[in-house]
Amino acid sequence: MPAYKYLRPEDIRRLRNYEFGAKAMVEGYLSGRHRSKQKGSSIEFHEFRQYCPGDDLSKVDWRVFARNDKLFQRTFEQETNLECHILLDCSASMAFGGGDDRLSKIEYASFFAACLAWLVISKTDRVSLALFDEGIRKFLPPGSTRRQLNDILTTLENNRAGSGTSIIETLRRAHPLLRRRGTLVLVSDFFCDPAELFQALNPYLHRGFRVHLFHVLDPAELDLGNRGLARFVDMENGERLTVHPQAIREAWKEHLQQHTRALRSLAASRGADYALAPTSETYFTLLDRFRD
Repeated sequence: MPAYKYLRPEDIRRLRNYEFGAKAMVEGYLSGRHRSKQKGSSIEFHEFRQYCPGDDLSKVDWRVFARNDKLFQRTFEQETNLECHILLDCSASMAFGGGDDRLSKIEYASFFAACLAWLVISKTDRVSLALFDEGIRKFLPPGSTRRQLNDILTTLENNRAGSGTSIIETLRRAHPLLRRRGTLVLVSDFFCDPAELFQALNPYLHRGFRVHLFHVLDPAELDLGNRGLARFVDMENGERLTVHPQAIREAWKEHLQQHTRALRSLAASRGADYALAPTSETYFTLLDRFRD
C-alpha cells in the first residue's frame, strides 16, 4: 500500500489487532457482516410464523397450507453490512493548534478518519466521506474496496482548512446522499448552537442512524493559561480581541463547560454518543468509543 500521511505503518499494525466490542455488534454498526433477525430475503431459513392479514403472500409456504389448511410464512435471516458515513469539519477554525509538537485539529481529525475508514473497509463494510465547511466541499459515496480507501486517504491528504462553518446546512444537504441507514460519525469543533445541531440531526436519528459526535479541541482552547496580554483572532471571520487571558479565563472555561454539557446531555437524551476529544490524547481513544 502506498505511503499516506494519515495512515502510518505503525497505525496499520495496531489496527490489524483491533476488535470492536459488544456495543458495536448491535444491528451491524461497526461490526462487519453478521446475522440479523430482521425480516429479509436471504436464502438462510430462520423459522415459520403464522400469516397475518397484510403480510406478503409471496412468502406464504403453500405446501404447509396444503398439509395443515393454515397459512404460514417463511422468515429468513438477513445478512447486514455496515455503512459508516464520516462527516469531517474542514472549516478555518479546525486549522488551529499544532503547538508543542501537537497536531492541529484538522490533522488529528484526519488521522482518526483514516484509521476508521481502514477498519471499516478491512471488514468488507462500506464507508463514505464528506468534507465540509459552509457546505459539503467533497463527497465520496460509500464503498468497500481498496480503491475506496485510497481515494479517502488521498482526499484527506490533499485537504486544507477552508472558510466558515455551517454544520446545520451540511447535515441538511448530506441527508439525501446517505441512502442507507448506518453509522454517522461527525467530527468537528462544534462551534454551533447545540439545540440547532440536534434539530438538524433529528432526520438521521428518526431513520435509525447511530450517531457519534467527536468534539475535537486543542488544549489551548480548553484552558487559556496564564500568559500575558494576548491577541485572539477569529480564524473564520478575522475578528480580533486583545485581552489578558487571566481576566477571562474562568468565564471562558465556564462557558465552554456549559457548551459541552449541553452537547453531552442532548446526545444522551437522543440516543447518540458524544465524546470530547482533546488533541493531546491519541486518536485511538476515539476508536475505543465503539467498544463501550
